[in-house]
Amino acid sequence: MAAPDVWVAKDDGTDIVRAGAIAAVGRDYNGNVTVRLSGGEQAVVTLVQDQTHDAAHTPSDFHLQLLRVIAELSDAAQPAIIRPIHDEQHGWWWLTERL
Repeated sequence: MAAPDVWVAKDDGTDIVRAGAIAAVGRDYNGNVTVRLSGGEQAVVTLVQDQTHDAAHTPSDFHLQLLRVIAELSDAAQPAIIRPIHDEQHGWWWLTERL
């Protein structure tokens, strides 16, 4: 049985990438969380722009948190989408939803 797809969305929902296509996860010099996609051109997608949310910087390990969530879902029975969420009470976190 093939593993179901896990997808990762940008914070504004404009882009969604397949987790299996992610070759690298990191933070750039501005604190943005980015992923580099595997394949020919190795496109970079910014998932969270750290400076766009009023003084609500992402945790320094937010990119590592994403890797943990993806790893936890690698054996999931259903397709899922992971998206970064921010609210004033809880700060930044990764929401996982079934598709």
